[in-house]
Amino acid sequence: MSEQKIIVGPPKITRFEKARIVGARALQISMGAPILVDAAENTNPIDIALSELDAGVLPITIRRTLPDGTFQDIPLKWLF
Repeated sequence: MSEQKIIVGPPKITRFEKARIVGARALQISMGAPILVDAAENTNPIDIALSELDAGVLPITIRRTLPDGTFQDIPLKWLF
């Protein structure tokens, strides 16, 4: 198994990545995707997406790209 080392970008999720992930996941939820956390009190797709992100249950990979075209795919769980 490869070593968990982030080469491109900061070692934490950026605010722009967080906004993109929450927006994309909220759209999925509003279109009928299954919810991955207990959302008894949350009815807003954005709130549900935020709680899923905070719980760390989203199986999402972030691709960080440099201007020279190189990139690194980073699983979301590495950034918390």
